[in-house]
Amino acid sequence: MDDIVRIRTSAPVRGNVDPRLLAARVIAQQPGWPGARPIVAPHRRSIRCEQIKCVALTFDDGPFDYTGKVLDMLAEHHAKATFFVVGHMVNAQTGFTLRRMVSEGHELGNHSWDHPTLTALSHEALRGQLERTQEVVRAVTGTTMRLMRPPYGATDGKVAEETARAGLAQIMWDLDTLDWRDRDSALVARRASAAPPGSVVLMHDIHKSTVEAVPRLLRELDAKGYTFVTVSELYGTRELTPGKRYAGEAEEENGTKRR
Repeated sequence: MDDIVRIRTSAPVRGNVDPRLLAARVIAQQPGWPGARPIVAPHRRSIRCEQIKCVALTFDDGPFDYTGKVLDMLAEHHAKATFFVVGHMVNAQTGFTLRRMVSEGHELGNHSWDHPTLTALSHEALRGQLERTQEVVRAVTGTTMRLMRPPYGATDGKVAEETARAGLAQIMWDLDTLDWRDRDSALVARRASAAPPGSVVLMHDIHKSTVEAVPRLLRELDAKGYTFVTVSELYGTRELTPGKRYAGEAEEENGTKRR
């Protein structure tokens, strides 16, 4: 009897494991595995921004040379943000940055292919601007973007029609730091740190002065008890309708902004 080897006849009972996480663990254990490693985004957080102070920091026009530093600073504060990507800026060098955004829980949005005024384009040209950017970001990250921001904030019925066709909600902003105009990091940080709860804050990660402003604005908003969320997290369980415009949850009442 001592020589008998017992063979399991039923499958072992194990807890449910996310197949994406399991795949990532398996590949991580085999450094010589051929091909690209899968990108595993963390599960979407459950944050009730109607009960706590939230702010959605957004960065346009990248990815660029400074974007990695922005990600480093966001990571230090456990902050999530939304990056509106220009398709023409995606290449072999910046692809890693996009993949890092996804893996660290940030949100990606479509900001056109090469930043034209969309209202001046034909339906066909406008569609091409959106589709090319969708395709290149999907090819690099595996992510299908659900948000877009029209360059310069220029939108009309035609843009709404094409964004609806592409399955993209239009995301505007309710606090413009004017970092594209005023290349002053202290001024940009001061404007951003004055964001009321529920704000969508507009910045650009292609400007060095903006990157230099990020540590201060994160510290000041952190000290005020803000939670840094993506645009989708800001809206919570509400579904953002393709084609429709959204500009944050801060509202004007009695001359002041509030939730």
